[in-house]
Amino acid sequence: MRERPLLNRRLEGFGTTIFAEMSALAASTGAINLGQGFPDTDGPPQVAEAAARAVREGRGNQYPPGPGVPELRRAIAEHQRRRYGLSFDPEGEVLVTTGATEAIAASMLALLEPGDEVIAFEPFYDSYAACIAMAGAVRVPLTLRAPDFRPDLDALHDAVTPRTRLLLLNSPHNPTGMVLTREELAAVAELAVARDLLVVTDEVYEHLVFDGEHLPLAAMPGMRERTVSISSAGKTFSFTGWKVGWVTAAAELVAAVRTAKQFLTYVSGGPFQYAVAEALRLPEAYFTGFREELRARRDLLSAGLEAAGFEVYRPQGTYFVTTDIAPLGEEDGFAFCRALPERCGIVAVPASVFYDTPDIGRTQVRFAFCKRREVLQEAVERLGRL
Repeated sequence: MRERPLLNRRLEGFGTTIFAEMSALAASTGAINLGQGFPDTDGPPQVAEAAARAVREGRGNQYPPGPGVPELRRAIAEHQRRRYGLSFDPEGEVLVTTGATEAIAASMLALLEPGDEVIAFEPFYDSYAACIAMAGAVRVPLTLRAPDFRPDLDALHDAVTPRTRLLLLNSPHNPTGMVLTREELAAVAELAVARDLLVVTDEVYEHLVFDGEHLPLAAMPGMRERTVSISSAGKTFSFTGWKVGWVTAAAELVAAVRTAKQFLTYVSGGPFQYAVAEALRLPEAYFTGFREELRARRDLLSAGLEAAGFEVYRPQGTYFVTTDIAPLGEEDGFAFCRALPERCGIVAVPASVFYDTPDIGRTQVRFAFCKRREVLQEAVERLGRL
């Protein structure tokens, strides 16, 4: 009798993530890890103290409320109103999740039926493909092409079929750093309304826009009732290990996402939720200073990569920079990244893993610049050996 495979066929091809592989490579070789996107310093001390204080005071040490602690839900609603003029009821239109990754998974599981089509920007963050697959849906890539990685709005229109249920958008976009313009968002909104589509937006880099501005799709005409907006604290406050994310949407959409979310983790990170509530209320100077510091790091690493011979696609946002290794005489990003630790003591990520058609990104490599300046300077010097 033929033995049945252990792994659900929907998850075939989703093995160990490239981030885990490359981080393990960095650890084993002592290379500077510019692959996985996590900072090498902690966030604001007062936010860390707020988490410690919550633990000491017994707040959140037991199961917090399923939708999230009220203090955080109110802070998220205040943030959306203060930043974008969006009004959400913290009682029924805000949901706290275990990071943005769980929010995306819960949204896909809640809103999709098997066979539904989901249009997503390609290259896409790897969890998108897995979450769509777990829901039994079909991903339809809309390819963003170098050098500017702008979406082809005509191609987006043509990609919509009677089976299209949902658009999964990411702006600022990981890995390319593209930030959608007001005109592009308006075109997406017009299409979503005309074809009665739902939209899930991943906005975790909303506070890291260097060129242009972040505009939430939910603020566009006709979009509040059909958009699930997702963000998180990890990237904005440099506490990625806390895994505190959130969803804001109309009550019916939040109820749907909550139904799936409650059977994933149910709740998590109680004390951290109280700390993130305080973080979201930090003065504007924090957000401005954080953005400008990351802009300087972007420019430092980008200039070093250019000097080393890479073609650099300087990002408008996020804390990643995508490069092309073809000018170095290289043809395979995977082989290049696996050899890079031995060649110059750096770890990066091959961008081909973010494509359904890997050949499109075969010579693209992504570097993270969310590291201390002295680390980036050392990385630049090592890259000069190439």
